[in-house]
Amino acid sequence: MDKLIQDFSVGLFFWQAVLFIALILLLRKFAWKPILGAVNEREEGIKNALSAAEEAKKEMENLQADNDKLLKEARAEREAMLKEARAMKDKIVADAKSEAQAEASKMIAQAQANIEAEKNAALAEIKTQVASLSVEIAEKVVKQELDNKDKQLALVDGLLEEVSL
Repeated sequence: MDKLIQDFSVGLFFWQAVLFIALILLLRKFAWKPILGAVNEREEGIKNALSAAEEAKKEMENLQADNDKLLKEARAEREAMLKEARAMKDKIVADAKSEAQAEASKMIAQAQANIEAEKNAALAEIKTQVASLSVEIAEKVVKQELDNKDKQLALVDGLLEEVSL
């Protein structure tokens, strides 16, 4: 350090200071402005990119919320459609049951009516046959009874006694 102070020259110091100031002015004019402009431009680009990223993030959140909302709506709509389909199925089954029950009741009533008609027809036929047989038996008994003249007179007298005027 002592040696530096001993070799110190004012003229050399002056020219070095002038050259240093000229260098700083030249750098300021040609280098600092473009460098600072590029740095400012880069900083502005980074700010814009960050704000765009933030906006994109918000937009993605909004889209996600919309997607969730649409998904919930779709699920609700699907549930409503399934509920409606179940209700329709239950109604169709109930209608089919009631229709089948009505048809069965109708068939049972018709069968009972047929049975009753057949029963009445059979009873009528039996009555006819019984009457026919009774007439035949009565005819044979009366023939036997009326073959004899004494028996005929006794029968007429018995009938006249039974009948009272």
